[in-house]
Amino acid sequence: MHKIEKLFDINIVLMTLFSSVETIREEKNIELIYDMESTIPRELRGDPDALLRVLSKVLTFICENTDQNEIVLSLDAPEDFVYEEFISFTINETHIGKEKIRKFLEVNLHDDLEILDGKIVYEKDADIQLDIPFMISELGHRRHYRLPDISMLGKKVLLICQNEAIAHSIEKMFKYFLYDVDVGVDVFKAQGSDLTPYDILIIDEHLNTEEFEHSIARIQQNIPLKYVLLKDAHIVESKMISVSTNLIKPVTEESVYELIISLFNNKTARRDVRSHSKMNVIDLEKLLHFKKDDEKCQDPNNKIQESLEAMIEKRREMDLPILDKVIGEANTKNRGLTYTNELKLFLDTFDRSDLYFREIVNQRSISKIKEFCIDLERHAKLIGAESMFKLAETLSLIFVYDKLDMLPIYPGKYHIELQKLLEAIKKELQLK
Repeated sequence: MHKIEKLFDINIVLMTLFSSVETIREEKNIELIYDMESTIPRELRGDPDALLRVLSKVLTFICENTDQNEIVLSLDAPEDFVYEEFISFTINETHIGKEKIRKFLEVNLHDDLEILDGKIVYEKDADIQLDIPFMISELGHRRHYRLPDISMLGKKVLLICQNEAIAHSIEKMFKYFLYDVDVGVDVFKAQGSDLTPYDILIIDEHLNTEEFEHSIARIQQNIPLKYVLLKDAHIVESKMISVSTNLIKPVTEESVYELIISLFNNKTARRDVRSHSKMNVIDLEKLLHFKKDDEKCQDPNNKIQESLEAMIEKRREMDLPILDKVIGEANTKNRGLTYTNELKLFLDTFDRSDLYFREIVNQRSISKIKEFCIDLERHAKLIGAESMFKLAETLSLIFVYDKLDMLPIYPGKYHIELQKLLEAIKKELQLK
């Protein structure tokens, strides 16, 4: 068999891998984290397509069978990556039985690993370890990142992240660029809670608050602090004026490199002398959304749920018509449709849909639930089913606020609302 030796960027493979398992990750609410050693060259020579197939199969299998809410894919290679070396792809703590993993690896990965000249490593402590040989593009060019200007070196970073595995991974990547990294509130407090020494502040978006944003904006008037939000994938750019840029998960060394370039590319060829005459002290625990074990009411997630439930109650109190004929006829006329035909279409489409909705909620099939809510909202709005339309809107809020634990209460609510609407539609059709 002819072995493919194509020059490729390992970061492109990792980001494509992230996209390839996106649907099942979202359904299972699993966070994917890359823990990549700096010994791995940026550009490799080998078969990227076969590598992507192997990793996609592995991650899909784990997502389907694990009960964990995060997966850490570790990449490691010898420090002296001279010419052709093995790169280890390792995953731990899957909570999947060893025999089940062994059977999957031997049955599903044999052909692709043979193409890559790779091997399964069983004697290590890892749940899954695959060793695959790759070459560097040119002998002597094994290092893969060099900051283009000396002014980009010697920075200090404060990283506040609610996930320890992500924080550890990002810390390691910044340290490769010789950055001094402080991780966590406790370390920050030990330094006097002073932001003055830091060049970059990275905050997990789930901890961020509007009050904190205003405090940072004031501090930025005194020091050239770069404020970075660590965000989930597919999140739009922040409009907050104090935010310098975003760092998108899953983080790779490539994205950290690009972040540094974007933050400091306007200050090349000179070194800023930072003034420490004035301290910029800030209470992170007071301003950020940290959970309090002693008082449930102080839990920001609890506050979000309370605000969401209050919004739902407010909507529930609104006396909305089950079927507003005037609105429905106007909507269908504007789109060149016939009102009675759309009522019949709603009957055909959503009759007994309460059973389907209950099933996909029990399965926690997030993508199917989202598609169902979008269709329901569109059809309900078109025919003037105001009460149902508001219910569909409320369901969409659950995804906006990421409060999926509230979903199980809605199959019953939807069943009642659907029966009322179907009766109203049938009554309207009988009048025609």
